[in-house]
Amino acid sequence: MQQICEPTFEFDPVLLSIPLDFIQQGWAFDIRWYALAYIAGLLIGWRYMVALARRPKLWVPRAGKPKGSPFDEDDVDDLLLWATIGVIGGGRLGYVLFYQIDAFWERPLWVITGITEGGMSFHGGLIGVGLALWLTARARKLDLWRIADAAAVVAPIGLFFGRMANFVNGELWGRVTDVPWAMRFANDRLCALRHPSQLYEAALEGVLIFAVVNLLTWKFRSLSRPGLNTGAFLLIYGLSRAVLETVREPDAHMPEALQGYVTMGMLLSIPMIFAGAWLIRRALTSGPAPAPTKAVAAK
Repeated sequence: MQQICEPTFEFDPVLLSIPLDFIQQGWAFDIRWYALAYIAGLLIGWRYMVALARRPKLWVPRAGKPKGSPFDEDDVDDLLLWATIGVIGGGRLGYVLFYQIDAFWERPLWVITGITEGGMSFHGGLIGVGLALWLTARARKLDLWRIADAAAVVAPIGLFFGRMANFVNGELWGRVTDVPWAMRFANDRLCALRHPSQLYEAALEGVLIFAVVNLLTWKFRSLSRPGLNTGAFLLIYGLSRAVLETVREPDAHMPEALQGYVTMGMLLSIPMIFAGAWLIRRALTSGPAPAPTKAVAAK
């Protein structure tokens, strides 16, 4: 007799379904929480970056005299387009290459056609956003590290919404556990009590990183030291993800010799930890940057 699984919390991943019977009977356009999480993260991050551009005092040490910000609202608008492409394209391609490489070789078109089934990688999205930052900086003649530092201030907002959407979808749950706050998830065939690792990640990757990087920005004027915010983001995320991988459900596709010891998330986080530490050291030893001279047009 099949076990009936009663999830601790069960949410409908579809917020609204719009019938499209005029196209074909039974068709519908679904508005999903996961898509709204991406949209909210991008839009809130966009407006927050504009706010940073409008505060020239943040970009110089306390004793310095502000002359302007290193980028303006038009630069942020341009970045939003490229970042959206980078997050979605990089996240999807990263998921396939890092976690579903066999499916890629068997069904190459599944990279695109299978996107409705879910499957995004943070590390792939990070590479995509990094490429978007580089393209924007190159096209608009901006300092790469300065615009990357501003992006590091707002990125945890999207991470928080994304992890909460994972929780709503009942996916990316943790390992089996007996902790008092363990939960059952509807999509789990074992119907086991598990760590709600999505909430752990929302707290560490979202709330913690946002708090630390924003404290550095507003209290210690870290934007005056190019690369410092970027380094702090990479270091804290890499350490948090490596620790959280010990309670997330391990990757089934890892080689047998590594299963139970190392996960793909850990391996992908190691370069982030080293890059973050290097950027922090570089920012602190090279001293504050000269005051930016690009003025923000009033709108």
